[in-house]
Amino acid sequence: MIVRFSAAIALVFLALTAAPSIAQTGPGWVTLLENRNFEDWDKVGSSNWRAERDGVVADGKPRWGPAFLVTPKKYRNFKLHVEFWVSRRANSGVFIRCREDDEIDPRKCYEVNIYDERRDPTYGTGSVVHFVEVVPMPKAGGKWNVMKITARGRQIKVELNGTTTADFRNNMFRDGHIALQHGGGTVKFRKVAIRQLL
Repeated sequence: MIVRFSAAIALVFLALTAAPSIAQTGPGWVTLLENRNFEDWDKVGSSNWRAERDGVVADGKPRWGPAFLVTPKKYRNFKLHVEFWVSRRANSGVFIRCREDDEIDPRKCYEVNIYDERRDPTYGTGSVVHFVEVVPMPKAGGKWNVMKITARGRQIKVELNGTTTADFRNNMFRDGHIALQHGGGTVKFRKVAIRQLL
């Protein structure tokens, strides 16, 4: 009896500490990336994207400049669920409504930033670069995080780990590709799911 009880406690502990994927599922949700599966994404730039046990990882690149995983398809109105892990000095982000799939830039898309050590922290983690500042800035480094982005018409909303970090109206970019950035450090994505809205 004691052995069985101890084994049960150990299983519960492992379940709690394994930090499993908690991505959205159900009617209308489509998984774009999960664990090791990212074959449907286009690579832009020179980062060493690869599949590892706990997700899709990039931690190096032979040439200077950011690199991206980009959806071949464009999206207009949607809810996006992203599970990610970054090192404390990583530079990453989720870009939405990008006009071109090979020119990912915060002046051509909405960039939801993931950058704890950004020189100007007002556009650091949780902000939308050039549109919404975040003060104080939340920290994402060294842990798994959940980002939710809702884009419906002019309204854009960003939530990081259950807290709203940006909620604004803008009509500069109406539809486009989604891109995951590796600008530096170690970046991992283990789940990206989308549900399109009317």
